[in-house]
Amino acid sequence: MAAHVQTSAMVVLALVAAVTAGCSGSGSTASKAPPPPGSSSSSHSSAPSNAAPTESNPPGDIPDSQVYVAFGGPGFTVKVPEGWARTQGGGATAFTDKLNTVRIQAAKAATALTVGSVTNTVVPQLRAQVPKFASPKVSEVTRHAGRVVLLTYQGDSAKDPVTGKVVRDAFERYAFYRSGQEVDLTLSGPVNADNVDPWRIISDSFVWR
Repeated sequence: MAAHVQTSAMVVLALVAAVTAGCSGSGSTASKAPPPPGSSSSSHSSAPSNAAPTESNPPGDIPDSQVYVAFGGPGFTVKVPEGWARTQGGGATAFTDKLNTVRIQAAKAATALTVGSVTNTVVPQLRAQVPKFASPKVSEVTRHAGRVVLLTYQGDSAKDPVTGKVVRDAFERYAFYRSGQEVDLTLSGPVNADNVDPWRIISDSFVWR
């Protein structure tokens, strides 16, 4: 009788162990199941970015949206960028914004400048005045006002009074002439800036009155 009771107890323990093991195994399988589609982790990783690219101009670039206004001098007008700071000195008027400058100077002259006279007189003067003057090139070009002498060169800007930085500038100097009057239009900005179109707008806008 004792042996029968002992055998029955062992059978009961074996059944309990089997049931416990089955429950434990099914729980382990459930923990390893992949997350259902559309879960929060899946949606975050696949969400597209709707951020628009930020447009920015390199230092010295005049924006395409720049507006121009007429500036009148003795016997002529020329368009200059609206909103630029205006200064006067040494018989010249300058319009400046950040790293760019438009400088206009009118004077009496007996004869018109030529490629030879600019090369022989103006270039040596600028070489003595402009820090690290380099790469002068003199040519004749056509603008709406007619044939003009163009001098291009490079030089260092004045040191910024706040940061102390010096910028390497490119220059375009146009010499307009009519009936004893000469107007020198000088455009300058950083050498790496793309200001071909704005400078063409300004130099093409020059007209005699």
